[in-house]
Amino acid sequence: MSQENRLEKTNRINLLFDFYERLLTEKQQTFLKSYFHEDFSLGEIASEFEISRQAVYEHIKRAEQVLETYEEKLGLLKKHEERIRELEKLQGLVSCSALSDHDKKLMNDIVNQLKLWD
Repeated sequence: MSQENRLEKTNRINLLFDFYERLLTEKQQTFLKSYFHEDFSLGEIASEFEISRQAVYEHIKRAEQVLETYEEKLGLLKKHEERIRELEKLQGLVSCSALSDHDKKLMNDIVNQLKLWD
């Protein structure tokens, strides 16, 4: 897997984790945080929990599958990404509009706040 693909996968797992973390078991949460957030190696995690690297790998893969299953069923990440795209379109329309600079700033502030809430 290329470096770019690994980065994309890591970003996706981190986003899915943000949405579905509470639906995972404590062990799944711990292993995913260690591997994806804290950048621990399989060996480091295995040593910490006194299990094999293969067991850590299998726990992480299973947790990834669970996250993807939740996304397939609930679609929270997909909806989030769609809202962000729509807000960016709105921001583009505001910047091209005939509104006063004050009104453009106000609208951009509103759009940015909506992005933060999402």
